[in-house]
Amino acid sequence: MAQQDAGKAEVGFSISRGAQRGKKKGYWLLLLLRLVAFMATASATIVMALNKQTNTFVVATIGNTPLKATLTAKFQHTPAFVFFVVANGMASLHSLTMILVELFGHKIDYKGLRLAIIAILDMMTVVLASAGDGAATFMAEVGKNGNSHARWNKICDKFHTFCDHGTGALLASFIGLLFLLIINVISITKLHIPKSTNYVGVP
Repeated sequence: MAQQDAGKAEVGFSISRGAQRGKKKGYWLLLLLRLVAFMATASATIVMALNKQTNTFVVATIGNTPLKATLTAKFQHTPAFVFFVVANGMASLHSLTMILVELFGHKIDYKGLRLAIIAILDMMTVVLASAGDGAATFMAEVGKNGNSHARWNKICDKFHTFCDHGTGALLASFIGLLFLLIINVISITKLHIPKSTNYVGVP
């Protein structure tokens, strides 16, 4: 009888160690995903916030004298791009905060609400980031191709660098959004996984 109990304890201890190793791998995986999401959204924020180009154009000619006008394209000129910068900035702040929570949050007593709060915040961040990306993508398409029905002229044929930087910011933001979606799925999944114990018994 004692040998049987000892065998069960040994198997239970082995299962417990395996669960702990799996939990540790999942912890570092989630931390890595949050770090990549932070880097992507932060890059998108910085690139778009610094996006500016100034060009000089000939607008008319009087005799042999050309009249020139200097125009500047800035992200501040388009509310959709401003929203894009704010949304990605908030997503970056959220990712950074969650990284700190993952590293030091075990010292704080959340009274069982930690996973639910994190899942809700992750979901809100995904919604905010996707809204910013959608708005900026629409304006980028108009800037590239224009809209003949609304009589909106394209600008990317005149401000190549501005549009290239904007495209890079959008790509980085969509990469960040993809990782935020994966993180959100993991956060929601954690709500349905029972808490592991230090010892897993075998009937």
